[in-house]
Amino acid sequence: MSGSTGRLRVSDLSGVRTITIDRAEAKNALSTAMRAELCELLASAEQSVDVHAVVIAAVDPVFTAGVDFKDLQPATDRYDAQFAVNPGRALRAMRTPVVCAVNGACVSGGLEIVLSASFAVASDRARFADTHARLDAVPTWGLTALLPRAVGIRKAREMSITGNFVDAEEALRIGIVNHVVPHAELSRFTQELAEQIACTRAVGEVLALYDQGQDLSVDAALALEARATATRSVDPDAFAAAGRAAAARQRSL
Repeated sequence: MSGSTGRLRVSDLSGVRTITIDRAEAKNALSTAMRAELCELLASAEQSVDVHAVVIAAVDPVFTAGVDFKDLQPATDRYDAQFAVNPGRALRAMRTPVVCAVNGACVSGGLEIVLSASFAVASDRARFADTHARLDAVPTWGLTALLPRAVGIRKAREMSITGNFVDAEEALRIGIVNHVVPHAELSRFTQELAEQIACTRAVGEVLALYDQGQDLSVDAALALEARATATRSVDPDAFAAAGRAAAARQRSL
């Protein structure tokens, strides 16, 4: 799959589907139509046997602020926010790994996208902030649940009620991103990292166990893992072949 759908560009390479936000004139803010498209593209990737990982990127100079507030429609009832198109919810439903390549300012809904993805790589130009409260808004894509789990409750409180930015290095230190790389290397590094994700059904199962177990006690999480693996069949020959391939890969790294 490749091409452009609205203001989102899509390309496939080596089993990795890259969705690029391309609306630089509006700081890559996501219109209602773009949010719906993004969710549809994620669903398509999840169902494709040819896609084993997804990268979400953006054209310079910013990643995204998330919602385009100029495009918001007045809520008609109290259920609107819950049932509106929600990229964060779509990302958290994915069992195909999603990696964000954060090239610049990543604000509010953009931060929720990063937190909802499997993990993230940041350019050394990236900056992160939650400005919902400054706009007299409350997050709806999962930030109040996810940010404290990433950075701790005290740092989350500070970020959300001040709207202050943290730079890429601090984002790495506090757990928002996994890597910081020079800006010129962001695309290559993220593509190569996504290509290194294993192409097995176990990937989605492991991600599900992490998601389901993160709020459980250790004993409950162990029991969850035991139940998940109790009925899982293993082909001894395939397992041995995969072990040899993994050992060969380690020697080549």
